[in-house]
Amino acid sequence: MQLEVIGVGGAGCRLADAIRAAEPANHAFLTDVYAFDTDEAALGRTVIPESNRHRYGEGDPAQGATDGGDGDGSSPIERGFERGQERADELLEVLGRGEPSAADAFLVTVGLGGTTGGGTVPALVATLQRTSEQPVYVLATLPADREFDASAGETDGLAGHARTATATSDTEPPRPEAATNALATLERLEGVASAIVLFDNEAWLRPGETLSDARDRSNREVATQVAAVFSGSAGESGETTAQTVIDASDVERIVGSESAFVTLGYAEQAVETTSSRFGLGLLTTERDVDTAEAVSAVETVVRKAIRGKRSLECDPEAADRGLLIVGGPPAWLNRKAIADGRRTLQTAIDGSGILGGDAPRPDGETVFAGVVLAGIGPVERLEELRETAGTR
Repeated sequence: MQLEVIGVGGAGCRLADAIRAAEPANHAFLTDVYAFDTDEAALGRTVIPESNRHRYGEGDPAQGATDGGDGDGSSPIERGFERGQERADELLEVLGRGEPSAADAFLVTVGLGGTTGGGTVPALVATLQRTSEQPVYVLATLPADREFDASAGETDGLAGHARTATATSDTEPPRPEAATNALATLERLEGVASAIVLFDNEAWLRPGETLSDARDRSNREVATQVAAVFSGSAGESGETTAQTVIDASDVERIVGSESAFVTLGYAEQAVETTSSRFGLGLLTTERDVDTAEAVSAVETVVRKAIRGKRSLECDPEAADRGLLIVGGPPAWLNRKAIADGRRTLQTAIDGSGILGGDAPRPDGETVFAGVVLAGIGPVERLEELRETAGTR
């Protein structure tokens, strides 16, 4: 499957950066990666080619505001939506300079809670849906609780999120309206985005870890999950062919086209791919894999991907549909174990909307499993954000 990634706002651009870095060298699945932001300096810190970076909104009144009113009764996020409407055609023109027709789908990345990316993305997604035939998916990160608290001390955003520190001369203030803004953006995306993949920053914080420490790690987690699912069976010609190929239509069938909420799971296990004939590291050859070892490796990563930590925590039973991709060195991809893994996923979600495939990686050193749970609900984290928003 070929994917065009569009990062919007500081958070979204960092996520797009991370996804670009996670693309396997011999298994390309990205047609283009773009970065759109109102901050020129932030754009310059990305590794996305300059030709695909674009500053927008220069000269817009109150650009970048996070809180407070504007004297006319409108909130910052409402003004963000208005600016997004005004700039959507401008961003579409930039995208048109590339080859959007080469992509099977768009993935728009954004950090929720602010007014730059969150304000722009609904209009951009609606414009893409109107002007292209490909589905438009959104990858959105939910703000962490401490981002709302002015007394929480210095923070620096989690997966993709912009700096949200206690106000000083060289930092931005915290975001007490982040929960309200996040919910408002999700409401605008309902019925517009083909599907919405959620990553919950709060759940991925480790004990004692600051948001600053967690940001890059969380971005890598998101990118790894995305690459496992969307790269599917992508690879260069001549490489080992998958037994069951997952293509763009399969992904669309599972995540749907009606703005379903989606969560991703991922697990991997390092495996030995070579052996030494004399046990001295000399004359290494491709290792013959014991069937029991291969079965165990596949079973382990499938179980962890389904029941382990996901981008958004939920019970698998809350999902309507599921997708499983198992990848790694071909000798380790036991077909029976993979088929059993699909049955395990079907049992976990208590449904029949299941698809599965394999992703051979001749150059890989791990066996991995990527899981998609789609149509999840109700979402407990969103209820928590609604309670937070209601108290402010």
